Amino acid sequence: MYLRQHHSGWGQIARPIPLRNENDPGAYVERKSIIQFLDGCRQRGASELTVARYGKHLEALYDYLPKDKSIRYGTLAKWSESLIENGYAGGTVNAYLSVANMYLDFIGRREYQMSERLDQTPEAQPELSRTEYLQLLHAARRLNKERDYLLIKLFGTVDLSVRELSKLTVEAAKAGKLVINTSRSKRIVRLPEILKKELLEFADRKGYESGPIFQTRDGRPMNRAYITRMIRAICPAAGVAEDKGSTRCLQKLYRATRAGLESNISLLVDQAHERLLEQEQLKIGWTEVK
Repeated sequence: MYLRQHHSGWGQIARPIPLRNENDPGAYVERKSIIQFLDGCRQRGASELTVARYGKHLEALYDYLPKDKSIRYGTLAKWSESLIENGYAGGTVNAYLSVANMYLDFIGRREYQMSERLDQTPEAQPELSRTEYLQLLHAARRLNKERDYLLIKLFGTVDLSVRELSKLTVEAAKAGKLVINTSRSKRIVRLPEILKKELLEFADRKGYESGPIFQTRDGRPMNRAYITRMIRAICPAAGVAEDKGSTRCLQKLYRATRAGLESNISLLVDQAHERLLEQEQLKIGWTEVK
């Protein structure tokens, strides 16, 4: 039997790891203990940015766990495989596992920790141009793949992760926005009017009156690997390199496009401000503007 540590004294004394018991029902993960863990991190000097990152990692673990929300022997290993399958780099997976290990130590269940670390060799992220993005949309339309067309457009125009895709329901499309609730915060993701219209037309043709708009043929949520295979199947017809056919490349394009537009807006604001100052200078400046 292991020694359980009170949350207020977490990490101050060592806890012996118990012998492996294959019949152990596992470590139950509850949102209350996650919040307590995050509070404990704050008390130990972690920044709010770090606490938010820890919360995001544990939210992902919680969503991955089965209905009983328990971690058992091998659970973290299978979770890491799932993260890799969904396109996460080795370094990122290690960060997720590190937080999971910290949480398991916090609740006194170190026997379920995963000590092995993954290779962190970074991979260059290919750049998808806006022209190539449009070529993907054209190819999906030519191939009469409406669902694929909409998914490409969705990840190229909206700040939505694959993990949040199930939140895109018929109800959310009608409202024109998704409300993403986590144990830490609430985020509003707005749908462009053009995309909203196409999503609702697609749902209507499919006979979806409620619930998620995108799912596999057997009704399961789509994961990153599933969507990536779908996009890459369209790449040859679009004349786009297959390594650019992924949700990550589409999301990177979205962020770059937004950054460019915001930069242009900032320049226009600066120019308008300069004109305002020049007009005021003409009226009350110490020296005249020539």
